[in-house]
Amino acid sequence: MKILVVFKQVPDSTTTIKIRPDGADIDRTGVKFDLNPFDEFAIEQAVQLKEKRSDVESVTALTVGPAHATESLRKALAVGADQGIHLQDDAFGQLDELQTAALIGAVVKDGGYDLILTGKQEIDLDSGQLGPALAECLDLPHIGAVVKLEVAADGKSFVAHRRIEGAEEIVAVPLPALITADKGLCEMRYPSLPNLMKAKRKPVETIAAAGVAGFPALTADVGGMKLHRFQPPPERPPGRIIAGEPEEAVKELVRLLREEAKAL
Repeated sequence: MKILVVFKQVPDSTTTIKIRPDGADIDRTGVKFDLNPFDEFAIEQAVQLKEKRSDVESVTALTVGPAHATESLRKALAVGADQGIHLQDDAFGQLDELQTAALIGAVVKDGGYDLILTGKQEIDLDSGQLGPALAECLDLPHIGAVVKLEVAADGKSFVAHRRIEGAEEIVAVPLPALITADKGLCEMRYPSLPNLMKAKRKPVETIAAAGVAGFPALTADVGGMKLHRFQPPPERPPGRIIAGEPEEAVKELVRLLREEAKAL
């Protein structure tokens, strides 16, 4: 069984995000980048399968991103992935998630992967399109928001528990397939210092635009979304304090909710 994990490097959730004066992008000065949290679940699940099953041939970690995305790629290798693929080119920086899925699909379509894992969404764009779009590009079944995965003993199918609104759905799916990981699937381990050092010696294939057959036509055919401007969310209006006795304050609160907030 060959496993592929697709991940993205995103701004750390604790970092302060500022918009550039021209509104064309965020100000990346001093911004800390790290693995997308939902992709961490996918990486750990892949490594656990490798550790538990003798039929797992390899785990490959793949990312699309600039040079500094190598840091997160090495982290995935330190956790237990065997090799990496880094799609790195300035031309890739303008792609949306659907176009990125087409790019990745063109690179991995002949890789013979039995199971592809990625996070259910990225915390920067937050659209959750990449996984389903990649499955469509590769003509694979897709199971989203997976919180538990059980691969059959013969390695030909699996049972996935997926989170749906207000409940959990259990589905049986043949391999090959693609799943997107949700919180609860597993928690990614901290890579040890020796493993971080070993990760530097694991093979990483860096692929530029010239190394992708059919690029840029394959992404142009998908269409795409163009970001015109970044802007921070509007500031919240200040809170209001309703003075007076409790009975009168409640009446005034109800009136405000009905007449001003239109919540009732």
